[in-house]
Amino acid sequence: MSSRIQDMDPAQRPRERLMDRGPSVLSDAELLAVLLRTGSMGSGVVEQAHRLLSAVGGVAGLARLSPQELVMHPGIGSAKSSSICAALELGRRLLRAELHHGGCLDRPEVAGDYLVAQFSGCRIEVFGAICLDAQHRVQAVEELSSGTRTQAPVDIGELFRRSLVRSTSELLVFHNHPSGVITPSKDDLELTARLVKGGAIVGVSVVDHILVAGNRWVSLRVTNPDLFE
Repeated sequence: MSSRIQDMDPAQRPRERLMDRGPSVLSDAELLAVLLRTGSMGSGVVEQAHRLLSAVGGVAGLARLSPQELVMHPGIGSAKSSSICAALELGRRLLRAELHHGGCLDRPEVAGDYLVAQFSGCRIEVFGAICLDAQHRVQAVEELSSGTRTQAPVDIGELFRRSLVRSTSELLVFHNHPSGVITPSKDDLELTARLVKGGAIVGVSVVDHILVAGNRWVSLRVTNPDLFE
């Protein structure tokens, strides 16, 4: 098997298929192969891409790796590692830019997809909030605290202080679970209840609490609507 895309059958080349039909027709491995450009000794580029994705747990696992960790995989040198990390970071920045430029968070999946892109690869727990105006438009994304793999301290007073300074109407709070467990804990539920009550006192509506675990997310407003009543 050839190690170079240009030596493949033209009808099977990921780059040509991308140009002819768009990137959506390519598999994850084929998209990665376009970035890798060449395979390694005795291994085609698409085969190498498949092997790398299998080793790291798919695209979500790939996004969690640092450039230094990527180069530890067979056939991945500094140039390939840099290309992969740069492409993933561009994707994150695009979502961030779209969210900040008048983005409207009127559906949980909009926030969920954005937060997965930002925090799926984070190895420590981060707690934060997305500040919204009365039309659900994004004012700011605040990362308020970070901690260990299992917890991040939450200063409720600081959260509402920042929201009042910005004249925020609504808050969508979030945190990630680096463990990959998507199920909210008892502490998560109790914190949400306290935040909703605190927001009611200061005149800021806490509209949702989204948990991120790997490439998955869950909205507590959807799964536990009684917390927001």
